Amino acid sequence: MAFQQSELVYVKKIPGKGRGVFASKQISKGTVIERVPVVILPVQEIYTDKISTTLADYVFNWGDGEVAIALGYGSLYNHSYQPNAGYSAKGRQSQVYSALRDIEADEEITVNYNGSPKDRSKLWFDAVP
Repeated sequence: MAFQQSELVYVKKIPGKGRGVFASKQISKGTVIERVPVVILPVQEIYTDKISTTLADYVFNWGDGEVAIALGYGSLYNHSYQPNAGYSAKGRQSQVYSALRDIEADEEITVNYNGSPKDRSKLWFDAVP
């Protein structure tokens, strides 16, 4: 499968939040926003008993004892419990981001880090979802 950077998105800094992914133009519900390759690593390369690496904030659970780093802009989407986009594995080495609703130009595109857009489980950085 060939990959090409999406013309639907761009990255910019958000004061007090870091970087985020934004829509470069209006995106309709159901549109594939981005297809990205992933790099799969053993979980112990990212998390150890003593420390977690900087990459720990950017990986996805990928399988039994594995995590993945999504390339492209894949690891830069910010979290929301009311996301406007979702993501899913596409085969063994890629991930797809799609619009869950219409997204306006220059609107930040967010995903639910729990995987399911409706999952309100507490995350490592949240006290209350």
